[in-house]
Formats: sequence, structure tokens, C-alpha cells
Amino acid sequence: MAVKEKLIAENRRARFDYQLLERLEAGLVLTGTEVKSLRDGRTTMAQSFAEVRDGEAWLHGLEIATYEQGNRANHEPMRPRKLLLHRREIDSLYGKVREKGLTIVPTRLYFKDGRVKVELAVARGKEQRDKRRDVAERDARRQIERALKQRG
Repeated sequence: MAVKEKLIAENRRARFDYQLLERLEAGLVLTGTEVKSLRDGRTTMAQSFAEVRDGEAWLHGLEIATYEQGNRANHEPMRPRKLLLHRREIDSLYGKVREKGLTIVPTRLYFKDGRVKVELAVARGKEQRDKRRDVAERDARRQIERALKQRG
């Protein structure tokens, strides 16, 4: 039985701003209009982050646009959303974030067997020089590929 995944959004900015160390999958507590809006792909996750507070994991800064056909029970676009994780996963994340100065960033938002899932990454912030080095390496790789393509 194949597991079907449909990508909703990807946080490419996270790969540029952070060094991603460890990834894990979590569920999200959502309302009906939020799911309908996600099916239309109307979300922004550029400024989002996760935190552990009072033994629960929360996702902040994930903007899910209001559903156009929704009624007065429509959702708040920027509200904090609870993450569904096992206790040991929450405790592990809490320990890593508190001790080592790491942060938790969402990298992908997708449907998996009809349920909305978020891929979280434990990440360490990059310094400006690291970002510049990554850009320089990417440009060098592109130039090499272009040169090889022109030769062949």
C-alpha cells in the first residue's frame, strides 16, 4: 500500500538561513476552513517557527489564508497551531532547543493520506559568511554545468 504525499508548501528560505540537522514529521490541529484553504495551496511559511511550551509543541507564524467561501466561523490566518507529536519527541525537541541554542523550523507542509503533516527540522542559524559561501558554491556549480553543456 503506497503512501500518497501531496506537497502544499515548502520553506526554501529555511535551507538558506539555517543549517538543518534533524528532521521529523508532525501532525497539525486545524479547523475545516484551514484545510480547505490548504487544499487551494494558500499558505505562507516563510516566517514560521515551532516552540515547546508547557509540554506542548506549537507552530507560530504559519499563515493560512482565510477561505473565500467560508462563513463567519472562518479561521484566524496567523493563529498559533498545535503540533501533534509523541511525548518523547516533544521532550527530545525541548532538550535540544534549550541546551544547544538550536531552533525548530518547518521545512515542508503536505498532505499524507488525506491528513495535513508538517516536516520540522532542528536547525542552527547560519552566519552571514556561511550564507555567502553557499551562494558562491551554488554559482560555481552552475558555471561548471554550463561549461560542460557547451563543450558536449
